[in-house]
Amino acid sequence: MQANDLQAALNDIAPELGGQSITGLRRLSGGASQETWAFSLDTGRPLILRRKPPGTGSVTGLATPLATEAALIRAAAKQGAPVPEVLAICDPGSDVGEAYVMAAVEGETLGKRIARDDNFAAIRPKLAFQCGEALAKIHAIPLDESLPPLNRSSALDELAKYEAVYRTLDARRPIFEAAFKWLKDTAPPLERPVMLHGDFRNGNLMFSPRTGLAAVLDWELVHIGDPAEDMGWICTASWRFGGGKPVGGFGDYADLLAGYEAAGGAPIALERVLYWQMLGSLKWGCMCLGMYASFANGTDPSVERAMIGRRTSETEIDLMALLERAQ
Repeated sequence: MQANDLQAALNDIAPELGGQSITGLRRLSGGASQETWAFSLDTGRPLILRRKPPGTGSVTGLATPLATEAALIRAAAKQGAPVPEVLAICDPGSDVGEAYVMAAVEGETLGKRIARDDNFAAIRPKLAFQCGEALAKIHAIPLDESLPPLNRSSALDELAKYEAVYRTLDARRPIFEAAFKWLKDTAPPLERPVMLHGDFRNGNLMFSPRTGLAAVLDWELVHIGDPAEDMGWICTASWRFGGGKPVGGFGDYADLLAGYEAAGGAPIALERVLYWQMLGSLKWGCMCLGMYASFANGTDPSVERAMIGRRTSETEIDLMALLERAQ
């Protein structure tokens, strides 16, 4: 769809959004699975369109349908989580296509800036606590018939999924082998399943240098699982962007856990978070291997894939440190 056609389609639904027409439509990203567009109503209100390009499927096969994603953002809002307001959901057969429209939120999403720039220095000590609060509210979403069907995944399920990817790549990485064995041997049972964001990390969160956490974004990997999975993912070293703190490069474990409990979340042991942090490093390492393989076999010859592939060694360093700590 050309931008002019999309603008015409959005003009048709402008009354549903609170205006009569739209202006300033522009593409913000060319993501692998979804498009993001910014525009404004004639009233001046800035909005964001998240849209699936026609004829495409999920690159990973894991992405949630956009209508489900939007419904879960609305469910998170009811629990008080910081999320954008969803204004409209568009069906795949509509002129807009499979998409939803949400209110724009002001803030920064670049992980390196949040973890290291002086603009965030004053608010940075509060961010891990705020992330814990947000996770508690997301995890409080009731798992009832009002929600769309979602995948349920335990630690062993996650390990099986990523080990299958690893074996398919025919890789020979002794640190990965040791990590898979240790994680399978010590996998915690899924005792208290909750709604998970699935990709809760620095880079998918919007922060204001004045107030802190402004919005949780990118809900395409939402699923049901262990509450420590979301915590371990934001603590994974690959998402610290050069910051010296374990939580997103900006905060400490204790603050993340304290924020979670303060917002009503059931206490979670640090050891369980560290387990999922190790699993997170292993998952990202397998993803890095897969991206390099797509470069090496010519499926995706972009330099970006080759560069990300080189980060496999970073995850091996992280895994060695975590395995040593676990002994």
